[in-house]
Amino acid sequence: MEKYDVIVVGAGHAGSEAAIAAAKLGSSVLLVTMDMTKIAQMSCNPAMGGIAKGQIIREMDAMGGMSGVVTDRSMIQFRMLNRSKGPAMWSPRAQCDRMLFSWYWREELEKNERVHFWQDVVTGLEIKKHRVHGVKTLMGNKFSGKTVILTSGTFLNGLIHIGKQKAEGGRIGELPSKGITEQLRSLGMKTGRMKTGTPARIDGRTVNFAEMIEQKGDEEGGAFSYMTERRGPERQKSCYIVHTDQKVHEIIRKGIKYSPLFDGTIQSIGPRYCPSIEDKIVTFSEKERHQLFLEPEGWNTVEYYLNGFSSSLPWEVQYEAMKNIRGLEKVKIFRPGYAIEYDYFDPTQLKHTLESNMIEGLFMAGQVNGTTGYEEAGAQGLISGINAHAKCHGKEEFVLGREEGYIGVLIDDLVSKGVDEPYRMFTSRAEYRMLLRQDNADERLTEKAYRLGMVTDERMKRMEEKYRKRDKMVEILNKMSLRKEEVNPYLESIGSSKIKQTVKAKSLILRPEVTVKQMALQVEKIGKIAEEFNDKKDEIIESVEIFMKYKGYVEREKLLVEKMKRLENIQIPEDIRFDELSSISTEARQKLNRLRPKTIGQASRISGVSPSDIHVLLVYMRR
Repeated sequence: MEKYDVIVVGAGHAGSEAAIAAAKLGSSVLLVTMDMTKIAQMSCNPAMGGIAKGQIIREMDAMGGMSGVVTDRSMIQFRMLNRSKGPAMWSPRAQCDRMLFSWYWREELEKNERVHFWQDVVTGLEIKKHRVHGVKTLMGNKFSGKTVILTSGTFLNGLIHIGKQKAEGGRIGELPSKGITEQLRSLGMKTGRMKTGTPARIDGRTVNFAEMIEQKGDEEGGAFSYMTERRGPERQKSCYIVHTDQKVHEIIRKGIKYSPLFDGTIQSIGPRYCPSIEDKIVTFSEKERHQLFLEPEGWNTVEYYLNGFSSSLPWEVQYEAMKNIRGLEKVKIFRPGYAIEYDYFDPTQLKHTLESNMIEGLFMAGQVNGTTGYEEAGAQGLISGINAHAKCHGKEEFVLGREEGYIGVLIDDLVSKGVDEPYRMFTSRAEYRMLLRQDNADERLTEKAYRLGMVTDERMKRMEEKYRKRDKMVEILNKMSLRKEEVNPYLESIGSSKIKQTVKAKSLILRPEVTVKQMALQVEKIGKIAEEFNDKKDEIIESVEIFMKYKGYVEREKLLVEKMKRLENIQIPEDIRFDELSSISTEARQKLNRLRPKTIGQASRISGVSPSDIHVLLVYMRR
């Protein structure tokens, strides 16, 4: 059979991004999936983005990934979260049509002739002398590949729990994947077990929405992809907010004795930041209520997702508790929530390219690395796809630094620190949030992706034109003077103090309550400049405002980056024997020896390696 450059195992969010990236760059790709109808399936909530996750999608899009494009095409609601805070915290989020999302992803993959498909279960890898050579499947086939990207999600020895009932599966109703964990463990790779969960799916025809708080999308809409012309769907579907109460909590407390989370059945680690409803009731016992979100699953379905009510309780207990929530008194469910345990591999066994340290040519991405979330998975898929292609064709490896993107933070955290629970990205994990905003991902990453061959000339030109126009408008506003009669009506309308004499426009823009967008609407002189931007007017004006208001903060953060880079780029000799450094702590010696950081910067971020340990290491290296 044909020998492929890249074989991708699993067609979830990580696998789909990996396959499209490698194929875009020119590699021949085989995408092996158990079910061709569930490509990039939204296994949990039907939404993309959110806090820090929205930034990741925009970064993927800026580099030629497809998650942003598919999200925009299948979007049923858009919201920009954290608008009340500074722009470093703004995070786009979209509700999607679950079925359309999977359909459009498959369509994007099928458009690329270099992507081939095979529906089957991979049961093992072809490995000789610690180098991967392909995969073998349940049907008895062997496929030869120069590299393999493992993106098996929750399918490796997946075990589903609903109360006392257990069933093997990667998702409910789907087979698990067996054999890969055992094979890699026999070769010395460290593995562990993690747990995640999902709520019940609800019949919207049985919901009293009038008793709930409606949560609409942003009126002005929005988009994830920098190439999307239209800002959001023409109409949007609402989400709804409901709350539990003490009666609901009491029903759950009575049922906890049947929960596999609390009777010792489930031993693996669950996500701290997305706990089950029974976890919430026990951990936050002082709380009188918990907020839940009822989210639509698509345009043409009555199915809803009860976000915040993840559970592994017996279905009868889940159902009884839900019926005591206001608005859900007559609710019917399509299926109950469940917990799932699955295997993962210690990500400290990977390079920053996501290639295994132990098995050459084997890359790993997504939940197999201990992460949780579609966005984190997709980002790893993109980077692994780029680097698998580079491995096949003798190209330079591609790694993003922590100052270059949330994707860089994500991968560095995994590889340098490892995980002790399912990893989820937050803005607080990034040291340089002011640089890593959702609005400037294209400015940060598109040129890098263009040099790789991931993005087209058209996209590159569009990005350059956008920032040329931004810089031109900034230059004009820095020089522009505004008379009091030109601007005072606007200032008065927003409750800002009026001016008594002519001032520079930039001095007014620095006021927190002043926005360039509103000025363009109400101050004729500024409005004339904005009219030149046509369809990208809102995007460019937003970029102008952020650039002018936060320039000082950005410059300070850039200085900090340069300071840290001096440490980051100090190479650690490959043959250094950390175990001989008796002046550093035992824990530091052990972790440095195991993780083998390439630079002082990487070493400084390893949990258990103190600043004094780094100082000793620097002194030793100078000698």
